Amino acid sequence: MTTPQHTVSFLGLGEMGSALARAALSGCHPTTVWNRNPDKAAALVDAGARRAGTAADAVEASDLIVVCLFDHQSVHDVLDPLTDRLAGRRLLNLTTTSPDGARELARWAASIDVEYLDGGIMATPEMIGTPQSTVLYSGSQRLYDDHHDLIESWGAPEYFGDDAGMASLYDLALLSSMYVMWAGFFHGAAMVGAAGVPAKDFAIRVTGWLQYVLPAVTGYAEVIDGGDYSLPGQQSLEFSDISDVVEASRALGISTEVVDVVQSLIHRQIDAGHGRDGFARAIESIKRPEEAA
Repeated sequence: MTTPQHTVSFLGLGEMGSALARAALSGCHPTTVWNRNPDKAAALVDAGARRAGTAADAVEASDLIVVCLFDHQSVHDVLDPLTDRLAGRRLLNLTTTSPDGARELARWAASIDVEYLDGGIMATPEMIGTPQSTVLYSGSQRLYDDHHDLIESWGAPEYFGDDAGMASLYDLALLSSMYVMWAGFFHGAAMVGAAGVPAKDFAIRVTGWLQYVLPAVTGYAEVIDGGDYSLPGQQSLEFSDISDVVEASRALGISTEVVDVVQSLIHRQIDAGHGRDGFARAIESIKRPEEAA
């Protein structure tokens, strides 16, 4: 005996929404799709999806409503007029929003008798359905469990509890690490680029270097969680001073904005008398921006 597949409707068919819907179709889930621009549904309809003429039709067609729209406000713009049709249904929001935005949507959903799960997609559209894709979730565990077969079709799922904002918090924290890393690469590429070195040549060296130093993240995490920045064996803040990087960048005529941020985090702690403490103490400049701590 086979278990019947849940029906699912997708609201929003940008590149990511379309990739999610294609994965649902590949898993043989009865799929309805809607987008303000109906042309974006054409390829999915050809693949077996049902096209909904309106967002209301899409909501009424399925057990689960998946929204993947532009931003938090667009979720309200599309769903607020449909509160009477949404009552008693399930909503999975995969629109990128803030932790507080996700919590607000969860409260809004509860007020109209809608079960809510929030998600943060750690993948590009091309990665959906591959082992490289991870999707983070928080909110209704019952919804997460009941639709796990669909959820797994998009990538490896991770559930962070019933606080609807936690998936977004992890999503944005991971993205912050990525973007700051990219900015560091861009700065280094600009430095050697001033001497005529192609960025692709520099990238080869950066990749090898980062693979070598990346395991240090675990050590820094242990120091941060332990709260003792004076433990022996740590590289001190004074030794971590990057004045040479800043001055060399200025001499090359490139912006120092990226490295100035790092230098500022270091020197706020040095100026407060913590220069001999380990480099990980720079996090205190981030955690308490109004004091050197």
